[in-house]
Amino acid sequence: MLDSYRGALGAIPYALFASRSWLFRLYVLVGTAAAALIAVVMTLALVVEMGNTEDLTTGGLASFTRTLFVLAGFLTAGPLLAPTLLVARRHRREESVDDRYDAALALAGFGFLASIYLALLISAPAELREPTNSAVVGALYAAPSALAVVPPLLAAAAIAAAHRRLHG
Repeated sequence: MLDSYRGALGAIPYALFASRSWLFRLYVLVGTAAAALIAVVMTLALVVEMGNTEDLTTGGLASFTRTLFVLAGFLTAGPLLAPTLLVARRHRREESVDDRYDAALALAGFGFLASIYLALLISAPAELREPTNSAVVGALYAAPSALAVVPPLLAAAAIAAAHRRLHG
């Protein structure tokens, strides 16, 4: 096992090997892969947006839309990495916490990952929606696009609540 870690990237393998929870270890692998995929997708989207707005010489609107891509990437990948970083910090400091701490943060992290999928369903443009017989998917498609932020916000709050409740 690693004695310590240096920064956020070193915390990922540290948390993976320090935790005894197999559910949390699975989350570290899945959550890190999802965060990396989101980082790649958002980087590519930013490159496309820069190409689409290259003719704008003033900084106002072009800079604002580019900044939104970066902000969306951080707001999506950050909560995916939060359980891993919190557990790594907990193990490094050898803090006394509830035995269910690692597993609870893993479940909250998986909940955040599912909430991203729900947000994508809610915000999907009409031309990309496939016909469905599912009442749940139909209700998500019918919801206003502005509500797409609600599931990730609730899931991020669940991560914070799990940490607060079990961190003694």
